[in-house]
Amino acid sequence: MVQHQRYNQLKNGGDEEAATLVFVWTNRGYYRRRRPKILFFLLLSLLSCGFILAPHFFSFSSALSHLYFFGVQNDGLSGYLDVNAPLCSSISNGSVCCDRSHFRSDICFMKGDIRTHSPTSSVFLYSSKNSDDNVSSTVDGDELQHEKIKPYTRKWETSIMATIDELNLISKRLNSDVDHSCDVIHDVPAVIFSTGGYTGNVYHEFNDGIIPLYITSQQFNTEVVFVILEYHDWWVMKYADILPHLSSYPPIDFNGDNRTHCFTEAITGLRIHDELTVDPILMKNNESIVDFRNLLDRAYRPRITGLIRKAQEKTSGCALATPKRMHNQPKKPKLVILSRKGSRAITNQNILVKAAEEIGFEVHVLRPEPTTELAKIYMELNSSDAMIGVHGAAMTHFLFMRPRCSVFIQVIPLGTDWAAETYYGEPARKLGLKYIGYKISRRESSLVDEYDKDDPVLTDPSSLNQKGWEYTKKIYLERQTVKLDLTRFRKRLLRAYDYITRIHLQSQHLA
Repeated sequence: MVQHQRYNQLKNGGDEEAATLVFVWTNRGYYRRRRPKILFFLLLSLLSCGFILAPHFFSFSSALSHLYFFGVQNDGLSGYLDVNAPLCSSISNGSVCCDRSHFRSDICFMKGDIRTHSPTSSVFLYSSKNSDDNVSSTVDGDELQHEKIKPYTRKWETSIMATIDELNLISKRLNSDVDHSCDVIHDVPAVIFSTGGYTGNVYHEFNDGIIPLYITSQQFNTEVVFVILEYHDWWVMKYADILPHLSSYPPIDFNGDNRTHCFTEAITGLRIHDELTVDPILMKNNESIVDFRNLLDRAYRPRITGLIRKAQEKTSGCALATPKRMHNQPKKPKLVILSRKGSRAITNQNILVKAAEEIGFEVHVLRPEPTTELAKIYMELNSSDAMIGVHGAAMTHFLFMRPRCSVFIQVIPLGTDWAAETYYGEPARKLGLKYIGYKISRRESSLVDEYDKDDPVLTDPSSLNQKGWEYTKKIYLERQTVKLDLTRFRKRLLRAYDYITRIHLQSQHLA
């Protein structure tokens, strides 16, 4: 939704080029599927309009540099650079190279004698090059190149990026008089990133942090050190099960550790592909979001085994993921309802539970809190056959469901259609879940009691969304609850039940 609103703001403000970039990024899936035809017609358009466009070729080439990275694979490069640094593929020892072409994030690469210096928020690269060897102008007698970067994956959001610590990447002469001798020498690369920004919201923690960290570090097979700006102890504890599967070394608190850490390679910033997903085309070994989900399974399995050793049998494949029952008692598909309090709560949830039980589900109501251990949420959803939830950050937990076996039903309140599909619907399908979206009617929204029946809030939510995120948040996210029409919603429950039953029968037949 942020991209959609940004497009309208830029277009209405007259910045057509920026608006075009946002539009193409938002609809990149459409363009990827239709790339051959679009390129053909684009070529014809350029040829026929060449004289008209001639004065703008330089600005157009800038736009193409953004389009270039929106899903185009680069061949013929070596190591991790073939995927993660298309514009820095030939980085040599003693060099700094930054790729700033991506819409979502910047990423810089350093190779050589690398040393951290947290008091000045700097990472130095000592080089034997002369200043004339580098395209950057010399800032002082020793400095050869100076890059600044905020290693967070929401580059286009000016307000949140203003809160992110900036890091100086400085190449200096090898004979510099400044002494930054090594306190800790590492023989593996570093990945430097920030856990600031929207950290604290589970959607952003996965979308802007954990998944990009997987994308960027997977190539190293855990032989990498994480250096964290805006380090939070609670974040490290929260993801303590996952981090060892990405790095075999304890993370470093960049600001809190004044020691000089020395590396021979470093990546500053993280790659991000799309909403809650991993694009195999852009990965060195074609890893996908399913591979990331398999990593989560490996990460949480030991803890879950300890939690359920005496209470639940270990699940595998697509067999019914329910606890052991008495002999001859039929197994029921397990349905988890992610329950909300306050805004976007289902006010007739008790009736929903009864309706689902009547159809044949075993219903569990899950109310995750910020302090709830992720392993416990994973255990509940990994053993489920279906999940119901109202659009919101908690829908991120669809990542914990089993691909090709599970159904995700997202209740879509008024004014959240685009966000629900973009942030959770499409990513859930990419994971291999059966996704069912349930768009509520006006009479199912509490807003019908606050506004006249002809008010645009009810009749034309898109017109409110176009005014800006603050309108969407205030009206549709913070002041709306849902009272489900169980006659309508029952049809979705039946679809889910039939799908799960069919999957189980196929699994039993194969077994």
